[in-house]
Amino acid sequence: MSDIAVVRDIATAVRDAGGRTLIVGGWVRDRLLYGPGHEPANVDLEVFGLPGDRLRTVLETFGDVDAVGESFQVYKIGAIDVSLPRRDSKAGRGHRGFVVTGDPDLTIAEAARRRDFTINAVSWDPLTGEYFDPYDGRGDLERRLLRVVDPQTFADDSLRVLRAVQLAARFDLTLDGASREMCRQIPLDDLPPERVWGEFEKLLFARRPSIGFALAMELGVVARLLPELQALAGCPQEPGWHPEGDVWVHTLQVIDQARTRIDDLPRPQQIAVMLGAVCHDLGKPATTAVIDGRIRSMDHEEQGVPPASALLERLNVRSIDAYDVRKQVLGLTAQHLKPGSWFKVRDEVGDGAFRRLAHKVDLELLARLAKSDCEGRSPGRFDCSAMDWFLDRARALGVEHRPPVPILLGRHVLALGLTPGPRVGEILKVVYEQQMDGTVTTLDEAIAAAERLL
Repeated sequence: MSDIAVVRDIATAVRDAGGRTLIVGGWVRDRLLYGPGHEPANVDLEVFGLPGDRLRTVLETFGDVDAVGESFQVYKIGAIDVSLPRRDSKAGRGHRGFVVTGDPDLTIAEAARRRDFTINAVSWDPLTGEYFDPYDGRGDLERRLLRVVDPQTFADDSLRVLRAVQLAARFDLTLDGASREMCRQIPLDDLPPERVWGEFEKLLFARRPSIGFALAMELGVVARLLPELQALAGCPQEPGWHPEGDVWVHTLQVIDQARTRIDDLPRPQQIAVMLGAVCHDLGKPATTAVIDGRIRSMDHEEQGVPPASALLERLNVRSIDAYDVRKQVLGLTAQHLKPGSWFKVRDEVGDGAFRRLAHKVDLELLARLAKSDCEGRSPGRFDCSAMDWFLDRARALGVEHRPPVPILLGRHVLALGLTPGPRVGEILKVVYEQQMDGTVTTLDEAIAAAERLL
């Protein structure tokens, strides 16, 4: 049974018990934007007219009910969240500084007033098909406008500033003038890294993330939360890379280009490529200078690693699903020029160089980022085939995702009569280097090489 069928069954049971069920939030917004059948998997319901204990009794007829925040009655049934309409009152700083009270007697307009933006304040009755839109969210969707619901309470949760950024990018919306000014004035120093990352991750997966990044720069979000990126604005770019000149504009282009090249990757790798696009030129502000009449950024790749590391620390990004995203992003930052520079001297680049580079970074992700960097200069003006050559070479060697597995192992060396100790590791390292160069390709050759060392 589909979730919407379950929702209708719940709504029917609630109606029979004397209440009314409305679908609220992003599900309704996406239905309005994209039409029936394109709603997100998660469904949020608000139930009016039933107290919390009575609501729970009704819900338990549909299976196990998990209570979240018992004090204000939010119940989970699979991917469906069911809650009472709620009143929020600010009692302190931070996202925990709220007193939240469930109130089944609120009106629909009063319940919607606690929403952040009008496009998220529209509700829908799954039994009648009726929309309730007390703040003209549907009109704002048609106008592609992002507008605050309640100016009096909007600033109570500073995370809403970051929500404005990612919503603008995800749905190609313009933040209206009054809402813009509010967002500029709201302090952001109470936001913990995990909450910042939650919104930042949504921004990375927007259709055009640059819209949100540009808005974040305008609202002062970048300066306050991601100062490493702020340094890119105004840093001059090499002539011909982008007609508008600075590294920030180029970075926005690269981010959008990277977004077009990740849909077939697992999510951790997608995040690595996107963060690599964000961080790839962070070394330029410290290295850019006019040399022989030209704007140059010598060795900016390696110089970009410390600020990239600092930015990832601010976002609390390390491993995701056991995949070391942080290591990959730093590797992408440090090596992003390799595909292009190697292509220029491709007849001189041996297989060993590819095998060794595979120890530092995923070569396929590197090729994708490098191509995004190339296309993000002046799109269509540069030949970016170097990245295809680079990836073809890596695949031919079988090192596009990881370096070669060592052929010679410690047990093989011990079998030659050597006792355990540092010498075993030294021999393994020397033979593995020979494997990298291609002079050792089989176990017999590896053992023979070890015997020669002994």
